[in-house]
Amino acid sequence: MTHAMLKGSNVPLEATTVRAVLRWSPGQGVPDVDASALLLGPDDRVRSDEDFVFYNQPRHPSGKVWRLGKKRVAEGLTDTIQTDLAGVEPAVGRILLVASADGVTFDGVRALRILLYDAQAADGDALAYFDVKPETGQETALICGELYRRGDGWKFRALGEGYSNGLKGLATDFGISVDESEAAQEPDAAVTQQVPATAQTHVQAPDGAPERPSSEALTQPHAPAAPAAPEVSRPLPPEQPAGVPAQPAYGYPPQQPAAAAAQPAYGYPHPAGQSAYGYPPAPATAAPAGAPSGYGFPPPATTAAPDPDFRLPPQGPQFIGR
Repeated sequence: MTHAMLKGSNVPLEATTVRAVLRWSPGQGVPDVDASALLLGPDDRVRSDEDFVFYNQPRHPSGKVWRLGKKRVAEGLTDTIQTDLAGVEPAVGRILLVASADGVTFDGVRALRILLYDAQAADGDALAYFDVKPETGQETALICGELYRRGDGWKFRALGEGYSNGLKGLATDFGISVDESEAAQEPDAAVTQQVPATAQTHVQAPDGAPERPSSEALTQPHAPAAPAAPEVSRPLPPEQPAGVPAQPAYGYPPQQPAAAAAQPAYGYPHPAGQSAYGYPPAPATAAPAGAPSGYGFPPPATTAAPDPDFRLPPQGPQFIGR
């Protein structure tokens, strides 16, 4: 049998392990909801920060309270805390079941409900459920209900108590220590967000220093560049047929190029009429036809060999001595 509970009502629990399921309907603009648990001692405060089970610390050191995580079901989204009531330490008298929306108010959360199941009964009906409705709509954290000891057993009570300072404020009220440096940074961030954007775009420069342009000036579009002048095409000269001799310019006959003077080749006689390395040319010497040249010098005179068969003619009487 499932108990439909009202705020402040309670129901005894016969199950030794219960599963507390937070369920809500997702949609456009609906914030995400997180489930957490606080284990309280006899003075209704946590014994240490380890008694806080949430998304950054999903399991209690005793192993008897843990967070199962989120799941999508046919009715919406869920986040679950499971508790082994039979194994909870005797010093723990209450376990708070909390829902938080990460700084977003619960007036945007639709159909928020907490359901209790017997974790050992597979696919069983809920033992009880409670529709959680914020009183002002400005709450950012809610104590949906609590598991508490009554004699040798446990009971569940529907609460629906809200906090406007979020999960951090709720946890602080029950003895959880919060990092002061992190808390001190939040007011500074809030003040920064309240400064108008127009006041942040102009910064006064000190005397003698150039003033920085505003962000609006930096984002002004530049003037469009002048379009480039179109390229004017010019007609090409008519092609000349191959083999046509070059025509003289303006009716004058073309000048014949001067032939390049031949240069001496390492020891051969220098051409007549040209100086050799700045010296005047040597006078030309006639050489016998067919005589070889001697590297620029006249060839030596040659003497013919006497003919062995040569005989003087007989002397006439005019040569006979008297």
